[in-house]
Amino acid sequence: MSVNGAIKLYPPTHDQNPQSINITNEDFPKLQTIGKLPDRVLQIIFSYLHPSQMLVAGRVCRRWKSIAYSSALWYNVSFRTSYGGIQVANIDHFIQLISSRFSEMRCCELATDLITPNVLHEIANKCHKLTYLTLDFSTAMQLHDFTDLQSFPSRLRTLTICLSENIFLEGFFRKVYTFISSVECLHIVGTYEKVEDEEEEVYETLNVFKLKQFTPNLRVVNLWGVPFITDDHVDALSSNCAHLECLCVNYCTKVTGSCLKLVLQRCRKLKSLFLAHASLDQKTMQAVEWEKTQLEELDIRATELSAETLISMLSRLPQLRWLDASWLEYFTDQVLEEWMQCGSIANLTHLSLDTCDSLTENCLSDFVTAHGHQLAALNLGGHHKLLEYFWMNAIPKLRDVRTLVMGMAEDCCPKVIAKIHIDQFIDCLAQNCPKLYRLEIRWDDETLRFSDKSR
Repeated sequence: MSVNGAIKLYPPTHDQNPQSINITNEDFPKLQTIGKLPDRVLQIIFSYLHPSQMLVAGRVCRRWKSIAYSSALWYNVSFRTSYGGIQVANIDHFIQLISSRFSEMRCCELATDLITPNVLHEIANKCHKLTYLTLDFSTAMQLHDFTDLQSFPSRLRTLTICLSENIFLEGFFRKVYTFISSVECLHIVGTYEKVEDEEEEVYETLNVFKLKQFTPNLRVVNLWGVPFITDDHVDALSSNCAHLECLCVNYCTKVTGSCLKLVLQRCRKLKSLFLAHASLDQKTMQAVEWEKTQLEELDIRATELSAETLISMLSRLPQLRWLDASWLEYFTDQVLEEWMQCGSIANLTHLSLDTCDSLTENCLSDFVTAHGHQLAALNLGGHHKLLEYFWMNAIPKLRDVRTLVMGMAEDCCPKVIAKIHIDQFIDCLAQNCPKLYRLEIRWDDETLRFSDKSR
């Protein structure tokens, strides 16, 4: 940023104490090479690098090694190689580095082979700023012996546990229960993607009923794809979570919603509820007192809810701002029309109706005309009937949209036969959507038609 002939350099926004450095025009003759830059400036530059890139930079020279290996830069580190993290070749050397290079860590992800008593003990005693911890047991064949585990990070705000299909974690958690009372965000990632046979035996590898006794300060509970989670587990968690603001049971196929009435009565602060791919019961969902909740965000993707149930729910959620109702066969024109008529749609700003095939072009046109001005995000992808005519009329009404999804992905049926003049779309978006940040166009190359000026 240039101000009065000077350049100000800022570290990334994650720096807790950002400081600017001024380099005036008079300094430029002195800064002929990158080697002339002050250490603090190089540190800011290096802070934008991925950890693996910093390791490479540290091999350039002794000065760069000293800066690149500074603990101030290693605040967010993943050691899960399958997700782009750093590979640890020698665990003893890694333990030695915790007290020097990694002492400033705020966020850490550990793979199965690094979850040992010695590593956890060293992190607990040397990484006092650590608040985000991920423990990935998903590839574990067997656990280490945690009999001697005496310490564990006790200042955590976010704890993520990636479960294994058949490794039981109760022995491990018995040692750490007393250290995790500060946790506010709990993410338990299940094995939904690994289950190939629905009749395959599912093991309850984590004692949720006991875990809830030691986590009284939870604000966010994310039980993603945990195959053994039922309404009883959700009910038990809610009984100890008066401050709960976000509950996610996406891909928990044993959840029917029978717990929701009681959960919403207990957790008055709950604003976000994610139920995608759950096996929700129609009558149970209709019996929930939605009008007495503070819900602002709702995810009901692929839940097979009937039109009657959808109308019953949406008409009683006046504070709803964010809705994902993708892949709902029974989200019909009647549902959308009654939702608009009841007035509870007034605060909606983010909407996804991806692949809701029962909706017609006319009904969606009426919706965009009436409420397009209030939308910051709209996903109408997967609708083969929404072509050039619809979008050219809809785009001028989406003045404040920041995220927009349109078109059908390649190989989706039925196939789009008409040609889409993409240049007209882009021109129309440029003229009418000044705030647009993300645009997703799913039509394949054979459907899109380009003018000569765009080639």
